[in-house]
Amino acid sequence: MSILKDIKFNYRIGGLAEKLIYLNVGIFIISVAIFCDFKTREFYYPHWLSLSSNPSEVLLYPWTLLTYAFLHGSFWHLLFNMMVLNFSSQLFLTYFNDKQFLGLYLLSAIFAGGVFIVGFYVLHYDPLPMVGASGAIMAVLVAATTYSPMRYVRLLLIGNVKLWHITTVILLLDLIQMRLENPGGHIAHLGGAFFGFTYIKLLQNGFDISQVVTRIIVFFVNIFKPEKKTPFKKVYRNYKKPIAKKTASKIIAKDKTQQQTDEILDKISQSGYDSLTKEEKEFLFKAGK
Repeated sequence: MSILKDIKFNYRIGGLAEKLIYLNVGIFIISVAIFCDFKTREFYYPHWLSLSSNPSEVLLYPWTLLTYAFLHGSFWHLLFNMMVLNFSSQLFLTYFNDKQFLGLYLLSAIFAGGVFIVGFYVLHYDPLPMVGASGAIMAVLVAATTYSPMRYVRLLLIGNVKLWHITTVILLLDLIQMRLENPGGHIAHLGGAFFGFTYIKLLQNGFDISQVVTRIIVFFVNIFKPEKKTPFKKVYRNYKKPIAKKTASKIIAKDKTQQQTDEILDKISQSGYDSLTKEEKEFLFKAGK
């Protein structure tokens, strides 16, 4: 029980990359119990989960463009992918945030799956299913390399190596082995690499593709989110008659004007019009209007 508690605690405090690793491991454990043949030690995933290279089958199960990236064919397949994911995600998250990482990861998985389908169709390979997160992981690695190619990475027994040297070697191995074994996996790797490179170039020009995933997630959250009912507000009507506004100020203003006019007229009757000041003449002129 203490191990499970430690796993839950590490999952909660871990970042998005750690959560993705835990998710892949958890799905693999479930897959072993359901889809693994213990006699042959091979996994037999259903066609509605793994990605088929047959376009017509993908049209029937379009979600397989994403589900395949969370399935793995063996323990070593999972281990290698998770090691590279841990390495590449740390590099990527040095410069970018979790939302960009998640957007890149999911979109590149879809894109790499699409390249796998097109590649098999163009090269006339026999239809095969594919599973694995390596296309998306390669996109993250190439994205980090494209953004900071001269960054030094310390490798065990080798020492400091520039990041672009590591990525270039991996891509060359994919190109060399594409015709030898696992062509679907290597085609997906190259597709993911191209997407990672394109993502950074577009980002440097001010366009962030990862925001597409954020908007889609927000859209579906809003669809399934229950609407908040507006609380009932009781309105009290006031039956008292409104108090009439006082108009004393206007009356006073009129009385003062009339009083000043009378004083000026008295002055004219006693001393004549010429005895008025300029201000009094103007006031009388305005009052006359």
